[in-house]
Amino acid sequence: MERKNMWEGYSEAELKELEAVNARYRECLDVAKTERECVKLTRRLAEEQGYQNLKTFIENGTSLKAGDKVYAECMGKTIVLFQIGKEPMEKGMNILGAHVDSPRLDVKQNPLYEDSQLAYLDTHYYGGIKKYQWVTIPLALHGVFAKKDGTVQEVSIGEKKEDPVFVISDLLIHISQEQLEKKASVVIEGEGLDLLIGSKPVLGDSREEKEAKASVKNMVLDYLKKEYGVDEEDFLSAELEVVPAGESRECGLDRSMILGYGQDDRVCAFPSLFAMFETEEPEKTTCCILVDKEEIGSVGATGMHSRFFEDTVAEVVALTGGNALHVRRALGNSAMLSSDVSAAFDPLYADAFEKKNSAYFGKGIVLNKYTGSRGKNNASDASAEYLAQVRHVFDENGVGFQTAEMGRIDLGGGGTIAYIMANYGMRVLDSGVAVMSMHAPWELTSKADIYESYKAYRAFLKDMR
Repeated sequence: MERKNMWEGYSEAELKELEAVNARYRECLDVAKTERECVKLTRRLAEEQGYQNLKTFIENGTSLKAGDKVYAECMGKTIVLFQIGKEPMEKGMNILGAHVDSPRLDVKQNPLYEDSQLAYLDTHYYGGIKKYQWVTIPLALHGVFAKKDGTVQEVSIGEKKEDPVFVISDLLIHISQEQLEKKASVVIEGEGLDLLIGSKPVLGDSREEKEAKASVKNMVLDYLKKEYGVDEEDFLSAELEVVPAGESRECGLDRSMILGYGQDDRVCAFPSLFAMFETEEPEKTTCCILVDKEEIGSVGATGMHSRFFEDTVAEVVALTGGNALHVRRALGNSAMLSSDVSAAFDPLYADAFEKKNSAYFGKGIVLNKYTGSRGKNNASDASAEYLAQVRHVFDENGVGFQTAEMGRIDLGGGGTIAYIMANYGMRVLDSGVAVMSMHAPWELTSKADIYESYKAYRAFLKDMR
């Protein structure tokens, strides 16, 4: 079944809206490169749209009524938004879910060292990456130092034009014969992904250091003290992430694509957020959850496996006059689009795909009835009936969509948060935007697919029953 290329049928008005949605998306993508930054941005945008912190309602004992908009956070890394619908919550919610963490390099707790008068930060990669892709490209440092006095110092170096950037070096081609004989998975070792951050030795402030040899490490510590008021010990309670430096770019002579870091899965997260903001007076309560830790198994307090979402739903149900049984009904009667990216067919690597069941650029949001790997292991397999309901909503609203699997059988696969939410008995379907070069420092998407996904999320929140 051939799906049409959406570019072939857009009107001038639709093309204008498409460009506006993508411009808005790129603005979010460029300022939110970590899960903390995504949640911070989401909170600000939500408050501008009239959303209030759920804590305020809980502390004041204020009831929630139809039309009220609230949000709740977990440790600054996961956020969930609700707009209370006209129907009782026990009849279920329409939920959009995506993750806002992306593959990257994390700075270790004891990271700073000097070798041959070069200063480095030792890192540990996060999520599934091809390690060789992270060498010799400009890198930026984002994150926080949490100090013992309770203050938290934010850090962002490498994004402004006047900022320095960082790099992980590679061996020059002239003497790399032995290196090139290694398998791609080990041509760059995990312990070799150390960030070069300086080369100018300076004397420290203490008398002992002034009497000793100048040190590049001292230069780093002096800089951190002057700019951020932190000491080397503060690395012990820091969360610093190394990400590609620079803004996303339009790609192609026709400017039809977007090249940028972290599009897995912010290309689903931000359009979901836009749709949430544009849904007014819904019949059913609408919900958008942007969650952390998907790339490493959805574990921990800020991952989807935690009780945060369930506990927050319980608080919202209680404030609408419901009880514990209504919480179970609200979850079990809900419908969800678990939005995560799909692998876009790449003609340069055609052997890795099964063409009839692949996702293609320009053909709309991708529906994955199931994900998983090798016999659908760890997959959430949506029911045929629910898939038919989603098709109906999309067709009624003129949404372009396609269906796909994650590459050839037995070759690989992938997972999402869908199976976790399906544990509640709710209807869940994997969906999202097709991405080329997924998990690379720079990922590629189609503007048309982003636009159709935005339309899909908007239609789902409004019309799913």
